[in-house]
Amino acid sequence: MSTRWYVFCVLALLSGSVPGFLWAHSPDGEIPAVPLPHVWHVALDGSGQFTLIQEAIDQAASGDTIVIKAGTYAEDVTVHSKDGLFIMGEGIDRVFLTGEKRVGTLHIGKWPYGATNVTIQGLTVSQHGGLGVGIFNGSGVHLKQVHVKGMVFSQQVQGVHIEDCLIEGSETTGVAFANSTGTLAGNTIQHNDHGIALGGNSEVNLRHNVISHNLFEAVLMTDQSKATIVQNTFVRNGGGIAFHDKAEAVVQGNIISESNVGLFFSPQSHTTLAFNAFSDNQRNYVLAGTSQPIHSQRAGKTDVMHAPGFVDPQENDFRLRQDSLLLNIGEFSYLGALPPLPPQP
Repeated sequence: MSTRWYVFCVLALLSGSVPGFLWAHSPDGEIPAVPLPHVWHVALDGSGQFTLIQEAIDQAASGDTIVIKAGTYAEDVTVHSKDGLFIMGEGIDRVFLTGEKRVGTLHIGKWPYGATNVTIQGLTVSQHGGLGVGIFNGSGVHLKQVHVKGMVFSQQVQGVHIEDCLIEGSETTGVAFANSTGTLAGNTIQHNDHGIALGGNSEVNLRHNVISHNLFEAVLMTDQSKATIVQNTFVRNGGGIAFHDKAEAVVQGNIISESNVGLFFSPQSHTTLAFNAFSDNQRNYVLAGTSQPIHSQRAGKTDVMHAPGFVDPQENDFRLRQDSLLLNIGEFSYLGALPPLPPQP
C-alpha cells in the first residue's frame, strides 16, 4: 500500500462513509471502496443471519465479529485463513458447543493455512473424541472466559493467550503446548490427568493460575521447553512441577501444597527458584535417580515452608486469609494465584 493510499483511507474513516464502506478521493480520482468490519449473528431460532456457527465463520471476512446467541450447537467448528476475527458467545452458561463427528470440537487454524489474531470468548466447548480445542499453526490466538470440558492442544502456534478460562475433565492433559509459545493467566485448570504439559521447544508464561485436583503433575515440562512460572497456586495434584529432560524454568512466588512431590528435577534441567511456598507435600524436592528428599544444589534458598492459610480449602477457595504467613514475602505482596481477602473494617 502506498503512503498516499494509506492517508486517503484514514481520512475517509475520519470523515464518514457509506454504510459498510470507506470512500476517499484524491486529485487523481476516486479510490475504490474499502469494506468496513461486519458483525454477524448466529441464533438457533433464526433471528440472526445464520443458524450454524461454521456458516458464519465461512462468510466472515478478516476483522469481522461473530456474535453467538444462547443455545447448544452440535457441530464441528473450524476457523482458518482468518485474521483479526472475534467470536463472542453470550456467556459460558448460555452458549454450548458440543461437536459432532470428528476429533476436536473446535479447531483454530488448519494445516497449512493457520489463523492469526483470532479471539474466542464467552462460551463452553465440550470435548469430542478426547479433544476440546485444537490450535494449529498461526499466531495470536486468544481464548478468554471460555469453559473447556476436555483438552486444549496447541501445536506450532506463536502467541497463544489463554485467560480467565476454566479447563477441566480431560482424560489426558488440560492444556498441552507442542512447539508453541504463549501465556496462561488467571485460569482454573482442574480434574485432568495432567494440568499443563509443555513439550518440544515451547516457551510459556504461567501467571496467576489455580491448578488443582489433577491426577499427576500440575505442570509437566519435557524436551527443551521453557517456562516462567510466577504466582500460581498448585494444590491437591499428584505432583507440583516436573522438569524432565532439558527443561528450563524460572519459578517464583508459587504455592505448592498437598502433592506427592513438590518439584521434580531431571539432572539436565535448569531452574531458578525464589520465594515459593511448600506445605503438606510428601516431599518438596526430588532429583531423579536419588532417594534423598532435599537437595541443596536444587532447592530454592528463599523458599518458605508455611501452611498457606487458605480461606476455605474444603470449598476450593484458595484465596489467602489476612493472617496468612504468605503475605509480603520477598518482592511479592502475596504468594500464589489469588489476591488475599481485604482487611476487615
